[in-house]
Amino acid sequence: QTNSCFIYCCEDHTRIISMEKGGNMKRVFERFCRGSVEHLIQERGWEFMWNERLGYVSPAPLTLALGLRAGVHIRLPFLSKDPRFKKILDNLRLQRRGTGGVDTAATGDTFDISNLDRLGKSEVELVQLVIDGVNYLIECEKRLERGQDIKIPSPIPQFRK
Repeated sequence: QTNSCFIYCCEDHTRIISMEKGGNMKRVFERFCRGSVEHLIQERGWEFMWNERLGYVSPAPLTLALGLRAGVHIRLPFLSKDPRFKKILDNLRLQRRGTGGVDTAATGDTFDISNLDRLGKSEVELVQLVIDGVNYLIECEKRLERGQDIKIPSPIPQFRK
């Protein structure tokens, strides 16, 4: 079902990307964590702007704190036609985009599915949210393909309590 997995971070100042074909988000995330460029920045006497309360500071409110976006390009021919698709994504705290990057409309039945939230969760929680959510979407897709019904999942809270 998936074509590629990716993780972006700090898009406003520096874009750090880990991606690969296939659906192994864990491997993509592990490579992302090992490939940190922070030590290269520090060697030059520089540092990323960081605040105890806000996390990493950037000019765009969307990428305040972590700025981490994990996503999967996935084909969902049945689910994308289902009127519950948007509500399912909303409840899973996921967003859909076109596969051409930011500000591209989704066309056809292939989407860039990623975490809607950037604040209030750790990097691991954000990546796990995408993994769990995409697995649920794949399960729905398979059920619809077999002519079975699907359920809208309970809403996931936006922030930790």
